[in-house]
Amino acid sequence: MIIQELINSLIQLLLFCLIPFVWWLCSARKKKSFFSWIGLKKITIVGNVWITFAITIAVSLAYAFSMNFLLRFMPDGITMAGSAYAGKGAIAIPSVLIFAFIKTALSEEIIFRGFLLKRLKSKFGFVVANTVQALLFGLLHGVPFALATKSILVFVLYTILPGLFGWYHGWLNEKRFSDSILPSWMLHGTLNAIVAIIGLW
Repeated sequence: MIIQELINSLIQLLLFCLIPFVWWLCSARKKKSFFSWIGLKKITIVGNVWITFAITIAVSLAYAFSMNFLLRFMPDGITMAGSAYAGKGAIAIPSVLIFAFIKTALSEEIIFRGFLLKRLKSKFGFVVANTVQALLFGLLHGVPFALATKSILVFVLYTILPGLFGWYHGWLNEKRFSDSILPSWMLHGTLNAIVAIIGLW
């Protein structure tokens, strides 16, 4: 189970890195390393770290409670990320961590906050870039639920909530942690892991 999840996660990560890597190869290879270009770099804290931490906890709790509340109204048979491990107990924790931190969080942070946000920001500025990446991030979550439920309301809610959280991720990285995607990767992965681990029992 662990080996299979690791293989699947690495394949997905490579696929999500393909377009950014080709773009970097063609446009920025001589300027900076690929990892720095997508924001996988050392963090430099800007502003008061405790205020940032408090805001992040508040935003994360609001997001988690809102998503949990909405789940109660989803039809039976609609599953969330990580639900493949539901009921498997503690033995599945290593696989869940690989799924949460590599397959979903790292892959999505690289493509949305590492690639799209940074490339759009250089052309259109932070506000436009962050809004576009957040909207696309929201659609990534909202469209599958809309197709599964055939509900416009589900589509709107499951696009807006992750979209707002994705906007916060972009703000956190760019405005408080000097363009590094490490904070949003850790936050994203931690929330995904918590949700999946709760479902193990």
